[in-house]
Amino acid sequence: MNENVLSLQAISKTYNASKPNEVQVLRGASLEISHGEVVALVAPSGAGKSTLLHIAGLLDTPDSGAVLIDGRDMTRLGDGTRTAARRSQVGFIYQFHHLLPEFSAQENVVLPQLANGVPAREAEARARDLLARVGVEKRADHRPAALSGGEQQRVAFCRALANAPSLLLADEPTGNLDPATSDQVFGTLMALVRDTGLSALIATHNLDLARRMDRVVRMEDGQITPG
Repeated sequence: MNENVLSLQAISKTYNASKPNEVQVLRGASLEISHGEVVALVAPSGAGKSTLLHIAGLLDTPDSGAVLIDGRDMTRLGDGTRTAARRSQVGFIYQFHHLLPEFSAQENVVLPQLANGVPAREAEARARDLLARVGVEKRADHRPAALSGGEQQRVAFCRALANAPSLLLADEPTGNLDPATSDQVFGTLMALVRDTGLSALIATHNLDLARRMDRVVRMEDGQITPG
């Protein structure tokens, strides 16, 4: 087993290159996350943390540098292989839940598994198990509009873990919730991550939440520094 689940090696990214409005977002950013480690990424708005997460999660490509997941250099893969790796090895959580409104909570957790080739009965069983772990099993048949904000985000957590990824990436996962709900939902997320042995990179503005993780790093001038 490779020592690190995620290794970002000298990642650089510039938008509108060679134009008057050129923006160099990442300048040789590097970061390693080991198995079972939960790392907080703290940075002000506009510092490039979302860009970093998108590159780490294979949603975007760097101009230079390498992204290794479980020791495999993802920057050298074709689009189809990267898509398959993203679907099976990486889970995403965003500030807003982005659940599909026309499907129930359980169906929202089942669908990513079906897309990954999991048989329907197996996908349904895993969805029920995940929803039970976060305490929303009794709401499994409800559509997102019938769920509270905290319940919606818990379902989003389950969806991100549906295909048993090795790496979880979260961008302000409780930023859309009130402080009391945010604290409760974040506790649920941390318990879920610990129970499944996931590695995670979680971007947050909340320093109290950041201190509950294993390590804090900051993004400054397009680079990652210890927190």
